[in-house]
Amino acid sequence: MRKSFFILFSILVFISCKKQKETESQSQKQPRVVWQSYDETNDLAATQKLEKTRMHLKLVNSKVLDKNNIWKALEHELDYFSKEKYETLKGFILEKNIPTIQQNIKEGKLTYEELTLFYIYRIRKYESDNRLSLNSVISLNPNVVEQARALDKVDKSSINSYSVFGMPILLKDNINTKDMPTTAGAIALQHNTTGDSFITERLLEKNALILGKANLSEWAYFLCSGCPVGYSAIGGQTLNPYGRMIFEPGGSSSGSGVAVAANFCVAAVGTETSGSILSPSSQNSVVGLKPTIGVLSRTGIVPISSTLDTPGPMTKNVIDNAILLNALIGEDKNDNVSVNITIDFVEEAKGGTLKGKRLGVIKEFLEDSVYYKAIENIRKAGAEIIEVEPKQTVLPGFLTILNIDMKNDLPRYLKTHSSSNVTVESIKDVISFNLKDSLIRIPYGQQLFEGIVKDSTTTQELNKIKENLKTIARDYFDIHIKTYQLDAILSINNYHAGYAAVAKYPAFTVPMGYTDKGEPKGLTFIAKPFSEATLLQLGYAYEQKTKERKIPTAYTQ
Repeated sequence: MRKSFFILFSILVFISCKKQKETESQSQKQPRVVWQSYDETNDLAATQKLEKTRMHLKLVNSKVLDKNNIWKALEHELDYFSKEKYETLKGFILEKNIPTIQQNIKEGKLTYEELTLFYIYRIRKYESDNRLSLNSVISLNPNVVEQARALDKVDKSSINSYSVFGMPILLKDNINTKDMPTTAGAIALQHNTTGDSFITERLLEKNALILGKANLSEWAYFLCSGCPVGYSAIGGQTLNPYGRMIFEPGGSSSGSGVAVAANFCVAAVGTETSGSILSPSSQNSVVGLKPTIGVLSRTGIVPISSTLDTPGPMTKNVIDNAILLNALIGEDKNDNVSVNITIDFVEEAKGGTLKGKRLGVIKEFLEDSVYYKAIENIRKAGAEIIEVEPKQTVLPGFLTILNIDMKNDLPRYLKTHSSSNVTVESIKDVISFNLKDSLIRIPYGQQLFEGIVKDSTTTQELNKIKENLKTIARDYFDIHIKTYQLDAILSINNYHAGYAAVAKYPAFTVPMGYTDKGEPKGLTFIAKPFSEATLLQLGYAYEQKTKERKIPTAYTQ
């Protein structure tokens, strides 16, 4: 009898304790944050008064994506991640480079799980606030927190501080990953579930965490003519954190640049055909590398041009850019221009100096006060400055390359790398699909797609255009590089992106400063093919000398 009583008593105590713990746990549960749509009329009207017509917006938020769905699958992970926890972690993460974050994790100040939750919390915090939202993220990886927990079980002492191990990284949403659809921002690809791209596989092999997909200019800004950069039907209008609905966010890797600038991730990957990494990097005061074609694989990336496309790293600082580049490189047998790279870009970058370097400065740009200041800082650091005056040269047939390449390359991607959920097979199909609901699917039109269909350039004519442009663009740079034995030519933002693209020269932009109105500008280094190590060295030395990047003031909390 006494034994039965004792067992019954023990069961009651256990149930009571369990209920008490559940009650305590429920009391610690955080209220869920909900995004609500709003009347955009006043915001849109204000953009009509801006000087830049491309900032005359027709909408802010997507008409097809409920923002709550971005973080819906991860809500339960945030239920016990408090504001207090976020504030505690902020000092270990915000604006910190990868080696510092890795060291903080090794010292037990935070975990990979907490790092990941911090970014998810931060994305929800700002993207759910219509006064501050940036529309920089299209989707989040529903498995990323579990993946982070698995990495926390690894012995931290064996982890290289200069690696992407456990680092949450956003991919531009034209880069395939199996955990999320790859949309290119287009409704036609809204349900495009795929495998991983080659560069996604490279990141996963290095135990990086794919945090989510970044918004972009729809179809990598090769859809409409004169329309706002950073707009996509899926993601809405990406906004610049330094001047929300005032400054352009740059494109087409708009979400990648904005998300890095606002500290929504450790780093991001963008893609460029002509200016699509350089532009958003410089416009958002981040570091962006457009590598030589072939340094990084394009397999599994929604294309514009197999002649000019390349992915590239976008980061808050140069050393992180080198770390991410190291993680992305690898020869891809399915990409006919892919090459084997064995350079350790981190070690190369750390050895950077400006002393004794010969740098070509574009004379007319010296009238720009931000550029002039940058050049004077470089001169004081011991570089030899040579003023050059490149002749403005047209690039005949540039649009033709994009037209014909996309006409051929997109169907190839759709056939080999898209899912059975995708019904379109060609540019014509996409045009027809969009016309079924043009107000929702193409509010700014699809003039460039229509131009692709009309372009009847033959393969023979196209090859001639490509070689001609390559010669023109290389002569544009080489006449100065050879004459003055230059290490690099210094430009602004993406001003020479077209020339670098068809010359197939790498370009590297680093925060240079801000205009009187607070708009960021980037100093862009351009050099000969496969000189990424040189560019990283120069960029690192310049960054250490100037430290121009500042976090956008509205996103410091």
